[in-house]
Amino acid sequence: MDERARLIERRDRAFGTGAALFYEEPLALDRGDGVWLFDVDGTRYLDLYNNVPCVGHANERVAAAIADQARTLNVHNRYLHDGAVDYAERLLALHHDGIESLVMACSGTEAVELAVRMAQTATGRRGMVCTDATYHGNSTQVGAMTRLATGSSRNGAWSIATPQLYRPIESGRSEEELCELHLEQLSGTLRRVADSDDGIAGMILCSIFANEGLPVVPADFFNRATALVREAGGVVIADEVQAGFGRTGRWWGYETSGFEPDIVVMGKPMGNGMPVSAAAASHQIVSGFRTSQGYFNTFASSPLQAAAASAVLDEIIDRELVAQAGVVGEQLRQRLLRLQTVDPRMGDVRGHGLFLGVEWVRPGTNTPDVPGATRMVEALKARGMLIGAAGQHRNVLKFRPPLVFDSAHADLFLEAFEAALTDVVD
Repeated sequence: MDERARLIERRDRAFGTGAALFYEEPLALDRGDGVWLFDVDGTRYLDLYNNVPCVGHANERVAAAIADQARTLNVHNRYLHDGAVDYAERLLALHHDGIESLVMACSGTEAVELAVRMAQTATGRRGMVCTDATYHGNSTQVGAMTRLATGSSRNGAWSIATPQLYRPIESGRSEEELCELHLEQLSGTLRRVADSDDGIAGMILCSIFANEGLPVVPADFFNRATALVREAGGVVIADEVQAGFGRTGRWWGYETSGFEPDIVVMGKPMGNGMPVSAAAASHQIVSGFRTSQGYFNTFASSPLQAAAASAVLDEIIDRELVAQAGVVGEQLRQRLLRLQTVDPRMGDVRGHGLFLGVEWVRPGTNTPDVPGATRMVEALKARGMLIGAAGQHRNVLKFRPPLVFDSAHADLFLEAFEAALTDVVD
């Protein structure tokens, strides 16, 4: 048995058999540097998957901020510390004017649960509308929303079909007609929730439908859906855990999608690997939640979290990474579109900024080709490129590199991607 196999065996014993690993031959990683990852054998991989280290693996500024603060002070948030307040003020200033206060946590799941509880506290009701192919976290409450069949409900969650153009809910319809159909479905769902014992607390949507596969959404759906939810007495939560912090070429995915949420959830890239997350809303909603719930988290709003998260903001701003994500991402998207014209397996190319997806299908159809997508992921790994496959049908090739990914990196990836197209045969 080689060292890698022994490590897998030890891992199964320590973490339990079934703990997920990527790739047919899992990577044993040793270190990272910017957009690069290195395994224990020294092989280098270009990382197009991990958005958590958004300002780069082993970022020196973030590492120094964490080390300096850890050497100085780290306590829970029942003491005054200006670092945490400074960070909160900086972060809130990046949002629309209705986002005024926040509650910090450590994971995306925690932050989503906080947001849902804020909505339920503000409205006095329980029911939350979500899409049928979403994922917002893995607690009991939040996990109830995961891949909930269209029109069904579970533990206070009620689902609607994912709005999209590529696989429309009715064929032969125009974009405008599809938008109306989805809004009618939402209206009907809101009525059912309002008439149930749950009542309508609100709707939660990833602002770019990341886990749904980054579908192209009928124009103005987000804005009009937001209005419908508010008319029904609910609030709107934007899950920015994947879309936020410049990923789309704007600070927030809700800016890209054209709506203003009542509550915003943030996570993954906030601390570049340090566990940091937050749910933010109006001062009234947040204060009402704190007064009624008495929420406390030992590790949230700490000086150490604030130091790491502030350094991330410094890097994004000083290196102009939001604009870079927009420019480089659009260059990458256009070149993938050109490849699509000669390879019918690339059914759709879509996304925003440095979050792109390629729908992998059987040629001549829009039928998802999951095995083919898996083969592309493995073929790219063999060429030193790390991506994943996701989406409603698990067939969307997902490109989501750190924000420090630049045009030179895009060139390297596209060269490998074009070669991998010839590696993968049906």
